[in-house]
Amino acid sequence: MTSEITLFVNPTAGRGRGAHAAQPAASALRAAGFAVRTVLGEDAADALARARAAVDEGTGALVAVGGDGMANLALQAVAGTRTPFGMVAVGTGNDFARTLGLPVRDPAAAGRLIADALKEGRVHDTDLGRVGDHWFATVLASGFDSRVNDRGNRMRWPTGRLKYDLAMLAELAAFRPVPYRITLDDGQVREVEATLVAVGNGSSYGGGMRICPGADLTDGLFDITVVGDCSRTTLLRVFPSVYRGTHVDHPKVTVLRAARVEIAAEDVTGYADGEPLGPLPLSARCVHGAVSVVGP
Repeated sequence: MTSEITLFVNPTAGRGRGAHAAQPAASALRAAGFAVRTVLGEDAADALARARAAVDEGTGALVAVGGDGMANLALQAVAGTRTPFGMVAVGTGNDFARTLGLPVRDPAAAGRLIADALKEGRVHDTDLGRVGDHWFATVLASGFDSRVNDRGNRMRWPTGRLKYDLAMLAELAAFRPVPYRITLDDGQVREVEATLVAVGNGSSYGGGMRICPGADLTDGLFDITVVGDCSRTTLLRVFPSVYRGTHVDHPKVTVLRAARVEIAAEDVTGYADGEPLGPLPLSARCVHGAVSVVGP
């Protein structure tokens, strides 16, 4: 393995924390004897092209510095290769890093952990989801939660998490369950009225909402959480339990497991790792051991 590490940096992550985080992470890696190269890019497409070039050239690891969106972009370069992937999590949600047990908003600690893990060979294969040629690490979301994302992304004010809290309140006032058709890899088809359907490779999204609490990054299967035809009152009552993962005990919630799933519904957008994928229908498959992750 080469001693050069590539830092893949989002300078705008976490309201500017991405740019500030790169320096202490790089310092920790250099102190451990690694050479560090930084990739920024003029935009997402340019940054991804540069990251792919670094992987092709044999970088010792590709380390994303930012949030879940930056991790998602980095995975497009490193998934399906044997190049180790690391994460310096300084974004808003950081769900992938939390699922992996990595430090959050402590770039120096993350840099030290990555350096130690690379030296000690602590690199583990982890599953990823794939929709077409696009990889995702945590959750493919659709329904109420994706409509909150749609609305929040259209809002210019306020910024940060408050924007999505307000978007959620606005969607609650107007939302109705929609007809879904869910097709699993065993041929089972379910047609349901659902508030949301979440396809989980990882357990959480949205900064700690454990929508798929039983999801395991190493079992080759998705956990698919289906929240049925809830009223607004029921949704408000159940919502806080999502942070504990106990919502799956509610009678309106069903959990399915499959390596492949297609979800279909009209006028619903799918989001993976918080990034828009496009309108449903979408077909996802869980790829076992798709990426080698540096970590505990």
